Formats: sequence, structure tokens, C-alpha cells
Amino acid sequence: MKPSDVNHKLLKELTDVGIALSAEKNNARLLEIILMKAREFTNADGATLYECTDDKQLKFEIMFTKSLKIHLGGTSGKKLDFTPLQLFDSEGNPNKNMVATCVATSMQTVNIADAYKQDQFDFSGTYKWDKQLGYHSKSFLTVPMTNHLNEVIGVLQLINAKDKITKKVIPFSSTDQDIVESLTSQAAVSITNRRLIEAQKKLFDSLIQLIASAIDEKSPYTAGHCRRVPVITRMLADAACRIDKGPLKDFAMTEDEKYEVEVAAWLHDCGKISTPEYVVDKATKLETIFDRIHLIDTRFEVIKRDAIIESLSRRLNEISGKDLDPLADAALQKQLDALNRDREFLRECNVGKETISEAYVAKILKIAALSWVSPTGVEEPFLSESEVDNLKIYRGTLSIREREIINNHVKVTIRLLEALPYPKKMKRVPEFAGAHHEKMDGTGYPKGLNATQMPLQARMIAIADVFEALSACDRPYKKGMPLSQCLKILGEMKLSGHIDPDLFDVFIHEKIYLAYAEEYLDKNSIDEIDLNTIPGYKPL
Repeated sequence: MKPSDVNHKLLKELTDVGIALSAEKNNARLLEIILMKAREFTNADGATLYECTDDKQLKFEIMFTKSLKIHLGGTSGKKLDFTPLQLFDSEGNPNKNMVATCVATSMQTVNIADAYKQDQFDFSGTYKWDKQLGYHSKSFLTVPMTNHLNEVIGVLQLINAKDKITKKVIPFSSTDQDIVESLTSQAAVSITNRRLIEAQKKLFDSLIQLIASAIDEKSPYTAGHCRRVPVITRMLADAACRIDKGPLKDFAMTEDEKYEVEVAAWLHDCGKISTPEYVVDKATKLETIFDRIHLIDTRFEVIKRDAIIESLSRRLNEISGKDLDPLADAALQKQLDALNRDREFLRECNVGKETISEAYVAKILKIAALSWVSPTGVEEPFLSESEVDNLKIYRGTLSIREREIINNHVKVTIRLLEALPYPKKMKRVPEFAGAHHEKMDGTGYPKGLNATQMPLQARMIAIADVFEALSACDRPYKKGMPLSQCLKILGEMKLSGHIDPDLFDVFIHEKIYLAYAEEYLDKNSIDEIDLNTIPGYKPL
């Protein structure tokens, strides 16, 4: 073969390696490609790759020896458990005794023709290794890998170049050295790029988790919600891809797509950062900055005080010499008993656990019509218009206005997320996160999307959001409910067209509820589940 043909072939091979290195996303495979290509180019028998750590050590990553059939680290699945090499001594001086550390600290290639005929470096470990395995490590080519900042990120070491015809061990040639240095230069770029990408992803993940944690910390009642919804979402995504029967048997997602929906789940409630705490934390109907039921308690005590004073005045005017204990007044005692009953009634209404009946509303209005004398001496209605409106809340503790404030968090979520620049593979994060309160029948919010308009990923988050809220034991308006009851409510939501029926069936069939409960819920809430009693569930 002509020299020009050889050079052309070599150039093409180096170019192909560069392309392969750029395309490789797995760090272990990336390092292994580098090492194996260097070994192939030089026809070396052995090869070792070290990575520089942040604490100034050389860590063994991959070791390969063809003749001994040794392959440790990398993609081998076999741990390379060697003690890392120290780059500097205790006084900060570079370690020049060992060839790999010397190359790393000096950033200069070292080419040794015969390790047994040199006295510059300590090869005692190599000699011991050779003796144990019946090997003879002779020629060494050790090359530093430096990044764009001229920092050493690793060291590549080749052992025992072999003549392609005679198979005898020979020194590494200057051409070998040039090729390997060129390869390590390409490799350093690829490794650095991969590290930068991983660092950016780690930073991004940390930021979204920080945002989610900030929202959870804003309210002690939702602590953990934003951290737990992604767990359920990922479980459901994996199960939907895994299922081999039913409507979703052909559904599939790439790892990037799973990551995208997981990020959306982390950020699904980020809009709550703008929601007032008194709305998020509203535990009773009359609560704003504080629970106004205590003001009503005070008014009852004032009315009772006034009644006692009136009774005392009446008794004193009689001057009958009888017992002047006002509580001996039967009419007064009847009035006090009635006030106490009314107070307990309002306290019951304030909790908001159940739906409120028309009879309850009528009684609230009757109590509201009472009057009391305020500290300023002015006679006022016993309940303000706002208090009446809140006590009449049909279900839960939120008024229409407060529910609008809560619902607005989704619009804020969409607005915040759409303002961020996303890489191509994450463009749909705002869409997925912003649709988790939509319903299959189109009655959800904020856009009223129906089943045909909702992406499946958003439906996953919707189920995760509902199930986490049902099973959580840290809500201000309810206690955690048994697992069977959570599934019953989810089943009813399927039948009413609120959640995706196919994902619900996968959720039950794959026992996602149980896997989650065993790790995240109180053991007392995990009760016996009879799948036949779950509304709407169709076994796959």
C-alpha cells in the first residue's frame, strides 16, 4: 500500500473515531472507545485509562490486556478496584515517581522502550503484576488528555506494542505517539463536552428540584407534593411503556421523553409560588390570615356577658333578698344554652369536611341575623357578609374567589415555563405541566381541553397529582385516607370522565399504587385491596 493510501486510511479512521466520540452519550462507552481505538491504532496488547478526580488523584477507569483476556471497568461490568494514584504529595509537590502521575502533572507524553531497562520511574507494582500473571510488560506509551482549559482530565497508557508480522513486542514508534496524541486530543474534547452536558443537566435538575422544594416549603400542608408527583409520574410512564396488553400495548417513550415528562411533573405546580399562603393553607372556611371563628367565639361571649349583666340588673331591681346568682335565672340559662349550641354549630360548619345542606344554610342565616354591641358601642349584625358567604361554602373550605386564585396557579405555571429556553428534547414541558388539571371530558382548567387535545404525558401527571393528593396525610382539609378509598375515588373519576381510563387501568394492573405506598405512605394506610370493588377498573 502506498504511503499516501496509508495516510488517507489513517485520516479517515481518525475522522470516524471523532464522529463516534461526538455521538456517544454513555460515559463508560465513550472512555472505552477511546482506549480501544488507541490500542488498535498502535497494535498494543494492553491499555489502561485513568481519570483525574477533583481531589487530585488518578482513578483507574478501564484496564484491558488482550493476551491475558483481561477486561476490567468500562462496559465489562467488572469493578476495577485499584487504589487511586496520588498526583501530589502531602506538601503539594507533583508525584514524579510513577509514569502515569508524572505524565498527568507534567502534561508531557512519556514513551518507554523497555520498563525493565529504565531507572526514572517506579515500576515495582508492574513487576509484581507481571510475576503474578506470568506476563512481561515492556514498552509503554503514556499520554495525557488535556481539555480546552489546558487541564489534564485523564491519562491513557498503552503497553506492549506488537509487530503485526512477527508478533514480537516492540517500542511504540513516533508515528504511534503522534496518532495517540491526536486521538487523545479528540477524546479530551468529547469527554469535556460530555462532562459539560452532564454538569448542565445536574444544575438544571437541581434548579427544578429547588423550585419544587421552595413551593413545598411555602406550605407545611403540601410539603413533599412536588417531590412525590414526579415519582408517581415516572412509575406510570415506565409501566405504560412496559405493558404488553390493552390499548397501550404499543405505546413507547425514549429515555429523553421520560425525562421530559418527569421534569414537567417536578414543575407542574411552580405557579403556586404566586399563590397567597392563606389560600394554599386554608384549613377552615373562615380562615384568612387567621381563623375568624375565634372572632365569632368572642362575639358569643359578648352576647352572653350582656345577657348576664341584664339578668343581674333585673334581679337587683327586685331587691327580694333572694339568691342573686344570675345563672339561677331560667330564662338566662335557656338563652346561654342556645348561644352555646349556635357556637358549636358554626364551629362544625367552619370545618368544611362535608357538603352543606339547605337546612344548615338557613340556620347560618338565622344566626347571622342576631345582633351584638361591638367594643365601639355600635350594634352590628352578628355575622358579616363575608363570614356568611364563607360558612355557606358548599364543599371544602375555599370560596369561589379563593378557588379562582388556586386555579390561577396553572396559568402562572404555563406563563413561567413558557418563558424559559428549552433544548429541543424538552420543548413540551410547559404543555405537559400546564394541562395536569384538564379533564378527559373537557371540564378541567385552565383551557378546558378534552381527551383528544390532552397529550398522554399530561394525563400521567394528572393521575399522579390526584393520587398523591388523595393519599397524602399532610393536607389542612383532610386526613390521609386508606389506599382502597384512594383507588375507589380514582375509579369514580375514571367513570366520570375526569382521568384517562387506559392509564388508570395500567396504574391498577401494574400495582403502581402499591409500589408507591410501600415506600412513601404510612403503613397504617395500606389496607386490603379487592380489585373487583374498584369502580371502572377493567383487568388487562
